[in-house]
Amino acid sequence: MNDKKKEKPKHLGRGLASLLGPITLTADEANQALSIPATVANFPPDKELRDSLKEISVDVISPNPYQPRTVWDQQELADLSESIKANGVVQPIIVRPAGAGFQLIAGERRLRAAQLASLATIPAIVREASDEQMLEWSLIENIHRANLNPLERAKAYQNYLNTFSLTQAEAAERLGENRSVIANYLRLLDLPDEVKQMLADGQLTMGHARAMLSLPTDELRRKLANRAMAGRLSVREVERLVRKYLVGTGQSKITARSKPAHIMELESELSRQLGTRVAIETRKNGQRGKIIIEFHSLDEFDRITEKLGFASMEQV
Repeated sequence: MNDKKKEKPKHLGRGLASLLGPITLTADEANQALSIPATVANFPPDKELRDSLKEISVDVISPNPYQPRTVWDQQELADLSESIKANGVVQPIIVRPAGAGFQLIAGERRLRAAQLASLATIPAIVREASDEQMLEWSLIENIHRANLNPLERAKAYQNYLNTFSLTQAEAAERLGENRSVIANYLRLLDLPDEVKQMLADGQLTMGHARAMLSLPTDELRRKLANRAMAGRLSVREVERLVRKYLVGTGQSKITARSKPAHIMELESELSRQLGTRVAIETRKNGQRGKIIIEFHSLDEFDRITEKLGFASMEQV
Protein backbone atom coordinates (compact mmCIF):
# COMPACT_ATOMS: atom_id res chain seq x y z
CA MET A 1 0.00 0.00 0.00
CA ASN A 2 1.60 3.27 -1.12
CA ASP A 3 0.91 6.01 1.39
CA LYS A 4 2.29 9.14 -0.22
CA LYS A 5 2.16 12.28 1.81
CA LYS A 6 0.27 15.07 0.15
CA GLU A 7 2.74 17.69 -0.98
CA LYS A 8 2.29 20.93 0.94
CA PRO A 9 1.60 24.05 -1.12
CA LYS A 10 4.64 26.17 -1.75
CA HIS A 11 4.80 29.45 0.08
CA LEU A 12 7.23 32.17 0.97
CA GLY A 13 9.10 30.31 3.69
CA ARG A 14 10.39 27.83 1.13
CA GLY A 15 11.43 30.70 -1.13
CA LEU A 16 13.95 31.68 1.52
CA ALA A 17 15.76 28.39 1.05
CA SER A 18 15.77 28.71 -2.72
CA LEU A 19 17.33 32.16 -2.58
CA LEU A 20 20.09 31.20 -0.15
CA GLY A 21 20.77 27.96 -1.97
CA PRO A 22 22.55 24.98 -0.40
CA ILE A 23 24.68 25.75 2.66
CA THR A 24 27.73 24.37 4.46
CA LEU A 25 26.43 25.06 7.94
CA THR A 26 24.37 22.72 10.07
CA ALA A 27 20.70 23.58 10.46
CA ASP A 28 21.32 25.04 13.94
CA GLU A 29 24.25 27.13 12.72
CA ALA A 30 22.27 28.40 9.77
CA ASN A 31 19.34 29.29 11.99
CA GLN A 32 21.56 31.27 14.35
CA ALA A 33 23.45 33.05 11.58
CA LEU A 34 20.42 34.06 9.54
CA SER A 35 17.56 34.04 12.09
CA ILE A 36 15.64 31.62 9.86
CA PRO A 37 13.18 29.11 11.37
CA ALA A 38 14.47 25.53 11.37
CA THR A 39 11.68 24.42 9.03
CA VAL A 40 13.00 26.87 6.44
CA ALA A 41 16.76 26.55 6.89
CA ASN A 42 16.97 22.75 6.91
CA PHE A 43 18.18 22.01 3.38
CA PRO A 44 21.23 20.16 1.95
CA PRO A 45 24.73 21.42 2.86
CA ASP A 46 27.14 22.80 0.28
CA LYS A 47 29.92 25.40 0.19
CA GLU A 48 27.92 27.96 -1.80
CA LEU A 49 26.62 29.94 1.19
CA ARG A 50 30.06 30.17 2.79
CA ASP A 51 31.56 31.41 -0.46
CA SER A 52 28.86 34.07 -0.80
CA LEU A 53 29.50 35.56 2.66
CA LYS A 54 31.56 38.75 2.26
CA GLU A 55 32.45 41.99 4.02
CA ILE A 56 30.95 44.82 1.93
CA SER A 57 31.33 48.58 2.24
CA VAL A 58 28.11 50.12 3.57
CA ASP A 59 28.57 52.96 1.07
CA VAL A 60 27.96 50.72 -1.97
CA ILE A 61 24.69 49.19 -0.72
CA SER A 62 21.48 50.75 -2.05
CA PRO A 63 18.10 50.21 -0.34
CA ASN A 64 15.53 47.61 -1.33
CA PRO A 65 12.96 49.42 -3.54
CA TYR A 66 10.28 46.99 -2.36
CA GLN A 67 10.81 47.64 1.36
CA PRO A 68 7.29 47.93 2.84
CA ARG A 69 8.43 49.40 6.16
CA THR A 70 8.19 53.20 6.32
CA VAL A 71 8.39 53.80 10.09
CA TRP A 72 11.58 53.03 12.00
CA ASP A 73 11.85 53.13 15.80
CA GLN A 74 14.85 55.37 16.35
CA GLN A 75 15.41 54.17 19.92
CA GLU A 76 15.50 50.54 18.77
CA LEU A 77 18.00 51.48 16.05
CA ALA A 78 20.12 53.31 18.62
CA ASP A 79 20.05 50.28 20.95
CA LEU A 80 21.02 47.95 18.11
CA SER A 81 23.78 50.34 17.09
CA GLU A 82 25.26 50.19 20.59
CA SER A 83 25.08 46.39 20.51
CA ILE A 84 26.87 46.36 17.15
CA LYS A 85 29.62 48.63 18.51
CA ALA A 86 30.17 46.15 21.33
CA ASN A 87 29.68 42.83 19.54
CA GLY A 88 29.76 43.49 15.81
CA VAL A 89 27.05 42.45 13.34
CA VAL A 90 26.08 38.91 14.38
CA GLN A 91 23.59 38.26 11.57
CA PRO A 92 24.69 39.07 8.00
CA ILE A 93 22.42 41.06 5.74
CA ILE A 94 21.45 39.70 2.30
CA VAL A 95 22.21 41.63 -0.90
CA ARG A 96 22.24 41.13 -4.67
CA PRO A 97 24.70 42.57 -7.21
CA ALA A 98 23.50 45.87 -8.71
CA GLY A 99 25.78 47.73 -11.14
CA ALA A 100 29.05 48.59 -9.43
CA GLY A 101 27.57 47.95 -6.00
CA PHE A 102 24.87 45.94 -4.29
CA GLN A 103 21.16 46.22 -3.53
CA LEU A 104 19.72 45.22 -0.19
CA ILE A 105 17.38 42.22 -0.10
CA ALA A 106 16.93 41.75 3.66
CA GLY A 107 18.36 43.33 6.79
CA GLU A 108 17.74 47.08 6.45
CA ARG A 109 17.42 47.51 10.22
CA ARG A 110 20.88 46.00 10.71
CA LEU A 111 22.30 48.12 7.89
CA ARG A 112 20.88 51.33 9.37
CA ALA A 113 22.21 50.43 12.81
CA ALA A 114 25.64 49.63 11.36
CA GLN A 115 25.69 53.05 9.68
CA LEU A 116 24.77 54.67 13.01
CA ALA A 117 27.66 52.77 14.58
CA SER A 118 29.96 54.25 11.88
CA LEU A 119 30.96 50.84 10.54
CA ALA A 120 32.80 50.97 7.23
CA THR A 121 31.80 47.42 6.21
CA ILE A 122 29.11 44.92 7.08
CA PRO A 123 28.95 41.12 6.64
CA ALA A 124 26.61 40.23 3.79
CA ILE A 125 25.47 37.18 1.86
CA VAL A 126 25.54 37.95 -1.88
CA ARG A 127 22.85 36.19 -3.86
CA GLU A 128 21.22 36.52 -7.25
CA ALA A 129 17.55 37.43 -6.87
CA SER A 130 14.75 38.50 -9.19
CA ASP A 131 12.53 41.50 -8.51
CA GLU A 132 9.77 39.08 -7.51
CA GLN A 133 12.04 37.44 -4.93
CA MET A 134 13.08 40.88 -3.68
CA LEU A 135 9.48 41.81 -2.96
CA GLU A 136 8.62 38.44 -1.46
CA TRP A 137 11.66 38.46 0.81
CA SER A 138 10.87 41.98 2.02
CA LEU A 139 7.37 40.82 2.86
CA ILE A 140 8.41 37.71 4.74
CA GLU A 141 11.14 39.51 6.69
CA ASN A 142 8.78 42.24 7.83
CA ILE A 143 5.46 40.43 8.12
CA HIS A 144 6.77 37.27 9.78
CA ARG A 145 9.67 38.63 11.81
CA ALA A 146 9.73 42.39 12.36
CA ASN A 147 5.98 43.16 12.40
CA LEU A 148 4.93 46.05 10.22
CA ASN A 149 2.32 48.40 11.60
CA PRO A 150 -1.17 47.38 10.34
CA LEU A 151 -1.33 50.02 7.60
CA GLU A 152 2.16 49.17 6.27
CA ARG A 153 1.18 45.51 6.22
CA ALA A 154 -2.05 46.29 4.36
CA LYS A 155 -0.13 48.32 1.75
CA ALA A 156 2.45 45.54 1.45
CA TYR A 157 -0.27 42.99 0.71
CA GLN A 158 -1.90 45.35 -1.82
CA ASN A 159 1.44 46.00 -3.52
CA TYR A 160 2.07 42.26 -3.71
CA LEU A 161 -1.35 41.58 -5.26
CA ASN A 162 -1.00 44.37 -7.80
CA THR A 163 2.62 43.72 -8.77
CA PHE A 164 2.11 40.04 -9.55
CA SER A 165 -1.61 40.14 -10.51
CA LEU A 166 -2.57 37.68 -7.77
CA THR A 167 -5.91 36.96 -6.17
CA GLN A 168 -6.09 37.05 -2.39
CA ALA A 169 -6.24 33.25 -2.35
CA GLU A 170 -3.11 32.95 -4.52
CA ALA A 171 -1.22 35.46 -2.37
CA ALA A 172 -2.30 33.66 0.80
CA GLU A 173 -0.96 30.36 -0.54
CA ARG A 174 2.38 31.85 -1.58
CA LEU A 175 2.83 33.73 1.71
CA GLY A 176 1.65 30.85 3.89
CA GLU A 177 -1.15 33.07 5.25
CA ASN A 178 -4.87 32.57 5.77
CA ARG A 179 -6.86 34.38 3.05
CA SER A 180 -9.12 35.99 5.65
CA VAL A 181 -6.06 37.59 7.28
CA ILE A 182 -5.07 39.26 4.02
CA ALA A 183 -8.67 40.33 3.36
CA ASN A 184 -8.97 41.92 6.81
CA TYR A 185 -5.78 43.92 6.35
CA LEU A 186 -6.81 45.09 2.88
CA ARG A 187 -10.09 46.41 4.29
CA LEU A 188 -8.06 48.90 6.36
CA LEU A 189 -7.30 50.76 3.12
CA ASP A 190 -11.01 51.71 3.01
CA LEU A 191 -10.60 53.92 6.10
CA PRO A 192 -10.42 57.72 5.70
CA ASP A 193 -6.90 59.15 5.62
CA GLU A 194 -7.09 60.65 9.12
CA VAL A 195 -8.00 57.30 10.65
CA LYS A 196 -5.31 55.49 8.66
CA GLN A 197 -2.73 57.94 10.02
CA MET A 198 -3.87 57.22 13.60
CA LEU A 199 -3.46 53.53 12.83
CA ALA A 200 0.02 54.05 11.38
CA ASP A 201 1.04 56.14 14.41
CA GLY A 202 -0.12 53.46 16.84
CA GLN A 203 -2.88 55.65 18.30
CA LEU A 204 -5.44 53.05 17.22
CA THR A 205 -5.11 49.28 16.95
CA MET A 206 -6.28 47.04 14.15
CA GLY A 207 -9.13 45.91 16.39
CA HIS A 208 -10.36 49.51 16.67
CA ALA A 209 -10.09 49.99 12.92
CA ARG A 210 -11.92 46.78 12.01
CA ALA A 211 -14.83 47.75 14.27
CA MET A 212 -15.07 51.21 12.67
CA LEU A 213 -15.27 49.69 9.18
CA SER A 214 -18.80 48.55 10.03
CA LEU A 215 -19.98 52.18 10.13
CA PRO A 216 -21.61 53.35 6.89
CA THR A 217 -19.78 56.68 6.34
CA ASP A 218 -16.26 58.07 6.62
CA GLU A 219 -17.54 60.94 8.74
CA LEU A 220 -18.84 58.53 11.38
CA ARG A 221 -15.56 56.61 11.26
CA ARG A 222 -13.57 59.83 11.78
CA LYS A 223 -15.75 60.91 14.72
CA LEU A 224 -15.49 57.54 16.44
CA ALA A 225 -11.72 57.37 15.82
CA ASN A 226 -11.21 60.76 17.45
CA ARG A 227 -13.41 59.75 20.37
CA ALA A 228 -11.57 56.45 20.78
CA MET A 229 -8.17 58.16 20.70
CA ALA A 230 -9.14 61.00 23.08
CA GLY A 231 -10.91 58.72 25.52
CA ARG A 232 -8.47 55.83 25.17
CA LEU A 233 -11.38 53.51 24.47
CA SER A 234 -10.75 49.79 24.35
CA VAL A 235 -11.60 47.71 21.28
CA ARG A 236 -14.61 46.26 23.12
CA GLU A 237 -15.89 49.75 23.91
CA VAL A 238 -15.57 50.80 20.27
CA GLU A 239 -17.36 47.64 19.13
CA ARG A 240 -20.16 48.36 21.61
CA LEU A 241 -20.56 51.93 20.28
CA VAL A 242 -20.68 50.67 16.70
CA ARG A 243 -23.33 48.07 17.57
CA LYS A 244 -25.34 50.69 19.44
CA TYR A 245 -25.32 52.98 16.40
CA LEU A 246 -26.24 50.23 13.94
CA VAL A 247 -29.07 48.93 16.13
CA GLY A 248 -30.35 52.47 16.73
CA THR A 249 -30.53 53.18 13.00
CA GLY A 250 -31.83 49.73 12.12
CA GLN A 251 -28.85 49.09 9.82
CA SER A 252 -27.69 45.98 11.61
CA LYS A 253 -31.03 44.26 10.97
CA ILE A 254 -31.08 45.39 7.34
CA THR A 255 -27.56 44.09 6.83
CA ALA A 256 -28.45 40.73 8.33
CA ARG A 257 -31.55 40.39 6.14
CA SER A 258 -29.75 41.46 2.95
CA LYS A 259 -26.89 39.00 3.30
CA PRO A 260 -28.22 35.44 3.11
CA ALA A 261 -25.68 32.64 3.00
CA HIS A 262 -25.73 32.18 -0.76
CA ILE A 263 -25.08 35.91 -1.35
CA MET A 264 -22.14 35.90 1.09
CA GLU A 265 -20.74 32.82 -0.61
CA LEU A 266 -21.06 34.50 -4.01
CA GLU A 267 -19.32 37.64 -2.68
CA SER A 268 -16.47 35.48 -1.40
CA GLU A 269 -16.09 33.70 -4.74
CA LEU A 270 -16.12 36.95 -6.74
CA SER A 271 -13.59 38.47 -4.32
CA ARG A 272 -11.36 35.44 -4.81
CA GLN A 273 -11.62 35.58 -8.59
CA LEU A 274 -10.96 39.33 -8.85
CA GLY A 275 -8.45 39.61 -5.98
CA THR A 276 -10.31 42.46 -4.29
CA ARG A 277 -13.35 43.04 -2.08
CA VAL A 278 -16.70 42.60 -3.82
CA ALA A 279 -20.06 43.49 -2.23
CA ILE A 280 -23.49 42.46 -3.51
CA GLU A 281 -26.51 44.52 -2.47
CA THR A 282 -29.97 43.20 -3.35
CA ARG A 283 -33.50 44.59 -3.22
CA LYS A 284 -36.96 43.71 -4.57
CA ASN A 285 -36.74 40.20 -3.05
CA GLY A 286 -33.37 39.63 -4.68
CA GLN A 287 -34.61 40.42 -8.19
CA ARG A 288 -32.59 43.64 -8.44
CA GLY A 289 -29.43 45.05 -6.90
CA LYS A 290 -25.86 46.05 -7.58
CA ILE A 291 -22.35 44.64 -7.42
CA ILE A 292 -19.63 46.88 -5.92
CA ILE A 293 -16.05 46.06 -6.89
CA GLU A 294 -13.39 47.92 -4.90
CA PHE A 295 -10.03 49.14 -6.18
CA HIS A 296 -7.33 51.14 -4.43
CA SER A 297 -5.17 52.37 -7.30
CA LEU A 298 -5.31 52.82 -11.08
CA ASP A 299 -2.99 49.85 -11.48
CA GLU A 300 -5.42 47.68 -9.55
CA PHE A 301 -8.32 49.08 -11.60
CA ASP A 302 -6.50 48.07 -14.79
CA ARG A 303 -5.82 44.59 -13.39
CA ILE A 304 -9.50 44.09 -12.50
CA THR A 305 -10.80 45.39 -15.83
CA GLU A 306 -8.39 43.11 -17.68
CA LYS A 307 -9.80 40.14 -15.74
CA LEU A 308 -13.28 41.29 -16.74
CA GLY A 309 -12.19 41.66 -20.39
CA PHE A 310 -12.38 45.46 -20.55
CA ALA A 311 -9.83 48.06 -21.70
CA SER A 312 -7.46 49.60 -19.18
CA MET A 313 -8.00 53.10 -17.75
CA GLU A 314 -5.28 54.47 -20.08
CA GLN A 315 -7.25 53.25 -23.11
CA VAL A 316 -10.58 54.70 -21.94
